[in-house]
Amino acid sequence: MSISVIICNGCCCGRVEKGHNEVPIDELEAAWEANRIGEAVKLTISDCLGPCSMHNVSLLNTGSGKIWLGELSSLDDYEAIVEWAIESSEKKEGSKLPEILEARRFVRVGESIVRLRDLG
Repeated sequence: MSISVIICNGCCCGRVEKGHNEVPIDELEAAWEANRIGEAVKLTISDCLGPCSMHNVSLLNTGSGKIWLGELSSLDDYEAIVEWAIESSEKKEGSKLPEILEARRFVRVGESIVRLRDLG
């Protein structure tokens, strides 16, 4: 499995009219280009990824598994995704998740969502 970042910009994610924070698509695309990481870590801006209750969702494919992130609310969250992608592109494998993103991590079990921060 290759390394990739999928950013939801679907029916709920990024919809300020629904009370969610904007998804900084232009900034993400510019960061991918400026850091020349597009060949090592693919960036995809997608329609709805599904777990709408988590709003502003992203999916990281690490090369060995998947990491779901939700409730991304600040530019700092998205900058941490860029940092993860840069480090992953250098290592050619999924890197350790930045601490700021650990709090945003969840697991999908069928249609259910488990927030990992609630387990610890």
